[in-house]
Amino acid sequence: MAGKRQFRVNINHNFCKRCGICYWICPTKTITKGELGKPQVLDHTTCIGCSMCENSCPDFAIDIQEVEAVIENA
Repeated sequence: MAGKRQFRVNINHNFCKRCGICYWICPTKTITKGELGKPQVLDHTTCIGCSMCENSCPDFAIDIQEVEAVIENA
């Protein structure tokens, strides 16, 4: 049985200049504006893996990775 694909948003804050493009363009608002304009992710489960933030980031500070599903045998 296939479940919903899950993704993790990794933000390299050493590269990020806090331009705001990522939280402006995110369709699910997974990336939000944090303290002093710093992008933050409070809930990775809302990410749909569209990569719009990753492709739009002028600083190459965002990496979207698919999370492997953990299947537990009952």
